[in-house]
Amino acid sequence: MKIDPTEGPIRRVDAQVEASLQYLTFSLGEEVFAMDIRCVREIIQYGAITAVPLMPVFVRGVINLRGTVLPVIDLQARFGRNPSEIGSKTCVVIFDAVHDGEKVEYGLVVDAVSEVLDIALSQIEPPPQFGTTITRDFIHGMAKINGVFIVIVDLQHALDIADMVQRIELAQAH
Repeated sequence: MKIDPTEGPIRRVDAQVEASLQYLTFSLGEEVFAMDIRCVREIIQYGAITAVPLMPVFVRGVINLRGTVLPVIDLQARFGRNPSEIGSKTCVVIFDAVHDGEKVEYGLVVDAVSEVLDIALSQIEPPPQFGTTITRDFIHGMAKINGVFIVIVDLQHALDIADMVQRIELAQAH
């Protein structure tokens, strides 16, 4: 045990306590993914989304959330797979990203939200060199929790605005 002097009255802190972060887990098909909970604003039921012409398949459209128009990204399609099939548990995760120092809000279509998990940093392994069905740059790491592999998504790369704009421009050119 060691003493942590930064905490008001003297408090003992177990040296074995590991640093961990909280992650929102969700499913896409049969796979389990996670994203850092600190960027999640809210989770809403999948509803009316206004399609925007000439967008790539991964842009489902836009929603009006309390007066703010947000783009809605189909993460399954963004990973280069078939677009998500909308079901009774499909929802939109509203989250914040940072682009050029500014906060940008997105909606992310996922098949179902599961739970919030504390994952110790020591449990997160780097992305594998091969064998994943999504671009390695989109993966922050992987963790095995209760016998289930969880892919931790790197949203800054997976939803890189410059890359998405380039794909939109390509779609519009054809």
